[in-house]
Amino acid sequence: MAFPGRPRALAEHAFSPHDAVLRAAARHLGRRRFFTVTAAAAALAFSTNLPARGAAAARELDAARLDKDPFTLGVASGDPLPDSVLLWTRLAPEPFAEDGGLGQQRLTVEWELSASEFFAVSVRKGTALAYPEYSHSVHVDVKGLDPGTEYYYRFRAGSFISPVGRTRTAPAAGTDPSSLRLAAVACQAYQDGYYTVHRHLAEEDVDVVFHLGDYLYEYAVNAAGGERGYTGTTLPDVFNRETMTLADYRLRYALYKSDADLQAAHAAHPFVVTWDDHETENNYAGAVPENDVPQDQFLARRAAAYRAYWEHQPLRSAQLPQGPDAQLYRRLHWGTLAQFDILDTRQYRSDQAYDDRPHAPGAESDDPARTITGAAQEQWLLDGWKSSGALWNVMPQQVTFSQRKFGLTADATMSMDAWDGYRASRDRVMAGAKAAGVENWLVLTGDVHVAYAFDIKENFDDPDSKTVGTELTCTSVASGKDGAEKPDNWDTYMRANPHMKFYNGKRGMAVVEIGRDSARLDFKTVAAISTPGAALTTAASFVTEAGAPGLKPA
Repeated sequence: MAFPGRPRALAEHAFSPHDAVLRAAARHLGRRRFFTVTAAAAALAFSTNLPARGAAAARELDAARLDKDPFTLGVASGDPLPDSVLLWTRLAPEPFAEDGGLGQQRLTVEWELSASEFFAVSVRKGTALAYPEYSHSVHVDVKGLDPGTEYYYRFRAGSFISPVGRTRTAPAAGTDPSSLRLAAVACQAYQDGYYTVHRHLAEEDVDVVFHLGDYLYEYAVNAAGGERGYTGTTLPDVFNRETMTLADYRLRYALYKSDADLQAAHAAHPFVVTWDDHETENNYAGAVPENDVPQDQFLARRAAAYRAYWEHQPLRSAQLPQGPDAQLYRRLHWGTLAQFDILDTRQYRSDQAYDDRPHAPGAESDDPARTITGAAQEQWLLDGWKSSGALWNVMPQQVTFSQRKFGLTADATMSMDAWDGYRASRDRVMAGAKAAGVENWLVLTGDVHVAYAFDIKENFDDPDSKTVGTELTCTSVASGKDGAEKPDNWDTYMRANPHMKFYNGKRGMAVVEIGRDSARLDFKTVAAISTPGAALTTAASFVTEAGAPGLKPA
């Protein structure tokens, strides 16, 4: 259905990045911070190609002159609040060109929100500017909406109309919703196979999707698309290199978001996203790169990666990076049923102990000064639990929280990149949950390319100690290729970690239905992603009761 005439711009709903960025950058880099950041990173924080004003502003392209569909990367929505939701798109008529095919011209984009997928009546509509400085991405924070309501949205540029997206707002604060159904996904290396999981996710009946990191991988993608093995089609050479620059990261997001199955998942549900390492570089730790390169070079790379991430995700202006820094941790609510504390365990962490090699816990990994969250985020988390009035406290984050021994001996090694490498940090968080009286604690985790279900134990070395929460890892969408239902180390892991109640190595997702009496966890997998079209099956189901933590088969 065609849009009506050009709608009046609604300034309170259409986010213009330029207005806030300069003020925020000046506040963010005070004198003390300025001298602790490298010159290159500081320069990025103040002058990362901000949208210009006046005579210096980019020339505006008449949208009527567009002769190619600019909505090649789909639409998305995210971070639902009771009265607002964030809508996203990026205009790129030539998605595999560095400038997306729009050069350095800005473009006016119309947007529309309706209660009907047929757009019989508009609930909200307006215009937003797509700036070349932000890769012609559009972030519209639509406010004044009804809580707990499903909406449909679309964009228009010239004669081209985007795909229709479906989204929803969160329930009103203080209300008592009876249930919430969410999906958790992570780790989608494009070159490892097809996004069959995302196609199934688009068809799932869920209220919201949590993407727990590794949305992007920095590694080169060859002309055949890796395991996808294109026939008769080749990818351009721009993808056959590791991402290092802002242009590299933008192009890689264009490749990922060109996938029809990923677009379908975003169009079907609002997403809540957080990053892990590969959106920037494998296993980086704060300002410490994986390899021995100068820190200023790495922070310049991190600034580029963070910038491109924001440009391509349904995130509000509060998450807009300033140079190599961005506050991605944030809090959402679902009435009184659930509080979501979305963590960033990558940007603020101490360097991994023991050179990031699997190692038994020791003085280095157990140093109380070490942190995986940073002091400010840790305090924010604990304070949020103290003031929480939610029945369930859900902690979406990146790396395995529960203890995970790799062998059967007393000195078995563990991952120094996960919370096992930051045991003092984990102890403080667990003590904070206990002090706050958190009874129904659910941790959502990505990263490991397998599905786990854990009882979180007060003392992981004592199977009879109190169970204080539940953790699930959602396996991967594509990373790790087809995988195996029982990996080679299955028996060892299950025996070494009695609090591990499930382990599966296939590709898939986790679906969690949270109610007032219990939460149900369904681990859903596909047989293969090396070819498209595999069916989705439920590999295992568990329940954990409110007020009585501990996983039981459903």
